Amino acid sequence: MKFFYVYILESLKDGNHYTGYTENLRSRFEQHEKGEVDSTKNRRPLKLIYFEGCLNQKDALRREKYLKTHYGNMFLKKRLKSYSTGQV
Repeated sequence: MKFFYVYILESLKDGNHYTGYTENLRSRFEQHEKGEVDSTKNRRPLKLIYFEGCLNQKDALRREKYLKTHYGNMFLKKRLKSYSTGQV
């Protein structure tokens, strides 16, 4: 079965987050780490802090868009609460 992943990266340089989606999470993260992705190349090093698997591309794109909204940010803040307080 093929999955599509929505993921959140945290910049260890500035603390900001990047949200994206991909079919191959490992390969995409390596691209980010190598500076091959324009939107994150100047924000390295990066850390993968969250991901979700979706059964199709349409759902992954919808979820990515949601996570970039105000309500999506609120969801992530609650979901990652123990991470941001160092209690992971």
